[in-house]
Amino acid sequence: MNTYGKNFTITLFGESHGKCVGVVIDGITPGLEISEEDFKDALLRRRNGDLPLLTHATTARKEDDIPVFLSGILDGKATGSPVAIIFQNNNCRPSDYQTFKDQPRPSHADYSSAIKYNGFNDIRGSGQFSGRMTLPLAAAGVMARKVLGANGFDITIKASVKTIAGQTDPQKWEEMIHKAQAEGDSLGGEVECRVEGLRAGVGNPFFSSMESEISRLAFSVPGVKGIQFGDFSDLQDGRNKASHLKGSEFNDPITDGSGHTSTNHSGGINGGISNGNPVVFTLDIRPAASISKVQKSFNFRSQRVEEMSIGGRHDACIALRCPVIAESIAAIILADMLL
Repeated sequence: MNTYGKNFTITLFGESHGKCVGVVIDGITPGLEISEEDFKDALLRRRNGDLPLLTHATTARKEDDIPVFLSGILDGKATGSPVAIIFQNNNCRPSDYQTFKDQPRPSHADYSSAIKYNGFNDIRGSGQFSGRMTLPLAAAGVMARKVLGANGFDITIKASVKTIAGQTDPQKWEEMIHKAQAEGDSLGGEVECRVEGLRAGVGNPFFSSMESEISRLAFSVPGVKGIQFGDFSDLQDGRNKASHLKGSEFNDPITDGSGHTSTNHSGGINGGISNGNPVVFTLDIRPAASISKVQKSFNFRSQRVEEMSIGGRHDACIALRCPVIAESIAAIILADMLL
């Protein structure tokens, strides 16, 4: 559904071109100081991406993204009741999306959501299937980090773009994105997230494993199509997946009594439980489905396959805005597991 967590819970609501998007968060430490300023950096990263030279590759839709606190905060401090945060939608163009009810976009949620919700789904701006829904997710991540810090957990979470369209050299990314934009196309990418300072013993086997929980939240992010655990940066031969290695190559030798290992191919997790080494996971993020390049899709009104070119304002590479989202899901999961 739309709620995640047991001890630190979040519920997302709203639609891309509705009045607002927002999140209700329960499990906030009473007395925790919370201000609008706390959200500034994370929300700016989500809006513009982490790479200043590539801000042109993110959507032309610009919103203020100012958090409005509806409940759970009094005189700048958490009261202990659920914190509700909304973000107003002001820069909307719902007319850009009306034709997609008749002719769904290839590889978008237009068709599947129409079937599930019997045609009552909000298609404006892709409704709840829009990347704009990562905004309240990023806000929840800010709160999760603050809660972790307030409870004495010194954990560092940092994510970055690893590849764009398979290219690892950042110097080539701008040219690649310019070319894709000129062609009316989009590019995918990979985002790697590293969690350092997490003690060993966190997580569970089987259905609540560390990998299971991270994957569950990762696949709630629009555009994420795959996830991989493990740090393969020590390998220079391109064999950057567990399946590419022999057991003798993949295994991480333990080097001291604290469980540190000489490599981290397991990504800091064994048996679904953290082993004290950095938790490392990589998100595989698809190219945006909405592109202006001419495609073909079935038109339910005319009952035939027709060409379509998608207008509106869309990202050339949505992966650029996902590092802060990867950090947010890690923080939310850890807050839920550690509180």
